[in-house]
Amino acid sequence: MKTIEKIEKEEIKNLSFKKGEVLTSAEDIKKRWSDLYRAQALGNLLQNKVQITFETTDEKTYKVDTTIWAVGQDFVSLKGGIHIPVSAIHEVN
Repeated sequence: MKTIEKIEKEEIKNLSFKKGEVLTSAEDIKKRWSDLYRAQALGNLLQNKVQITFETTDEKTYKVDTTIWAVGQDFVSLKGGIHIPVSAIHEVN
């Protein structure tokens, strides 16, 4: 199991992300989309935070506690204009 580092939302803009998909199964990808849309609703309606676990180009895994403001085709938008590619996200809790 990889070590997961906690990171502050503001530090995400200093990271780089690879273009490839981090998940391997279609079922996991479908679940991620469902979790992202649920997290977006929680963020917009209740300002609830979620934990996003994601991977960077150097294959480090990070976890951030944040609010998801918008889910797009390729990126999720966090408060403060921070973006994470959907393909880099392992899970949303």
